[in-house]
Amino acid sequence: MTAVAYIRVSSTGQSLESQRDRVLDYGATTIFEEKKSGLDGARPELANCLKYLRHGDKLIIVRLDRLARSTSHLCQIADQLHEKGVELVVLDQQIDTGTPTGRLMFSMLGAIAQFETELRKERQLDGIASAKSRGVQFGRKAALTAEQIAEVQRKRAQGVLIKDLMSEYGVGKTTIYEALKAEVA
Repeated sequence: MTAVAYIRVSSTGQSLESQRDRVLDYGATTIFEEKKSGLDGARPELANCLKYLRHGDKLIIVRLDRLARSTSHLCQIADQLHEKGVELVVLDQQIDTGTPTGRLMFSMLGAIAQFETELRKERQLDGIASAKSRGVQFGRKAALTAEQIAEVQRKRAQGVLIKDLMSEYGVGKTTIYEALKAEVA
C-alpha cells in the first residue's frame, strides 16, 4: 500500500505548506501539488494523481473541497477510486472510506457540501437581483452613448470610413458595427 496525497490551493498567493505538513505527518510518500482554482476545469496534477494510484493505495487529502468542484465531481472521483480499489482519507473530516462508517460519512458530507454550494449560489443570485432593483448596473460601461451612436450612424451614412470612425471615437471595429446596427430612439 502506498499513501499518496493530493494537495491544492486556489491561488498562487496561497501556500501549500500546511497541507503538505499534514499529509506527510499522516504518512504520505508521494504528493501531487497544485495551485489552481477548483472552478478552472483542467487540473493536470489531479489527473496525474488519479492515474498514479493503484489497487490498495490510499489517497490522502486535507479537505473535500480541495479535491472536487461539486458533489457530482466528487462522486465521479469516488467511483474512479472505488474501481481501482483505492481508499480515500480526508483528514479534516476524519473520513476513511476503507471503513463502512467512513463511506457513510463521505456520502453525507458530499451531499451537505452540494447543499451549501446551492445555497451560496441562491444567495448570490438574490443579492444580484436586489442590487439590480436598486439600480446597480453590472458589466462594462457602454463604449458609446446613445448620442454618439446616432452620430456614428449619421457620419457613416455620409460616407465616413469605419477606420476613421474607430479613430475618432477611440473604439474598436466591433463597437462601430454594433453602433451601426443599433436602433436609435
